[in-house]
Amino acid sequence: MAIGDVEPVPGCTDVYCLATGMYDVAEYGSVYLIDAERPAIVDTGIGADRQRVFDAVDEYLDGRLAVVLPTHVHLDHAGGAGYLVDRYKDAHVHAHEIGVPHLIDPGRLVEGTKAAVDDQWRFYDEPLPVPEARISPLVDGDVVDLGDRTLSVHRAPGHAPHQVVFRDDRDDAVFTGDAAGIWAPAVGAVQPTTPPPQFDLEQCLDDVRHLEGLDPEVLCFGHFGPVSRGVPAVLESYKRTLVEWVEAVRQRREELPDDAAVLDHFESSPDPDLVEAWGRRKAGGELRLNVKGVLAYLDSVDE
Repeated sequence: MAIGDVEPVPGCTDVYCLATGMYDVAEYGSVYLIDAERPAIVDTGIGADRQRVFDAVDEYLDGRLAVVLPTHVHLDHAGGAGYLVDRYKDAHVHAHEIGVPHLIDPGRLVEGTKAAVDDQWRFYDEPLPVPEARISPLVDGDVVDLGDRTLSVHRAPGHAPHQVVFRDDRDDAVFTGDAAGIWAPAVGAVQPTTPPPQFDLEQCLDDVRHLEGLDPEVLCFGHFGPVSRGVPAVLESYKRTLVEWVEAVRQRREELPDDAAVLDHFESSPDPDLVEAWGRRKAGGELRLNVKGVLAYLDSVDE
């Protein structure tokens, strides 16, 4: 998919995936449009990509948007929420209760994002606050009613405490956010996503086990689109990837003089296939972000 392309999600009915072009990488940002009685969007992308999201809503949902569903409030998944409710006057945001205050007043969210992503912040726009009257909290076990279909809410806090995944009751699909990692077609495997400050390895593994228990046929990843083949193997491999990734960072921390050296080591040696697909700057920046999260996790374990 090229930047701005929209394609039907395989195995799903009236569900579409938009490649937002986040970070100037065609499919890095995946936003899902659900053409239901109450039209919905799952994740929003960053605010800077909002015009592509608007164009997709206008074309594929006939300009109607009732429900905005960020899987979590990290700005690459929820940065466009305020812009969407500002443009579509009937739209209402539903987010995990821990994340709701950060969408109403995104100041701390912006501050934390800038600290986490370093120079990648240049790709972002400042998010618009979501008016309190236009947002509702979600908790584990809730159901979002879209009229002719419902989405069940499952908390998945390993990546971030405000993350949920949505299971579509009409199609055997789960919108994973970052709970199943980042699908990377360039290498045919999932990549870890372990950002600071709240990544938790044990909880991430529990989240993947929960996804396995849901037994979906389609995983709608928050990055690089849906996967509809070999889902059990993808989830099993992500558990291994997480454990091996944390151990790799742990070992380098033992070998190198300080954390700055650990960050530099990983940032300077991204997978060549990812460099070709994502660009050198993004591939290295992704590694740096994920190493930061693992180092913070290791500190928390030591404490």
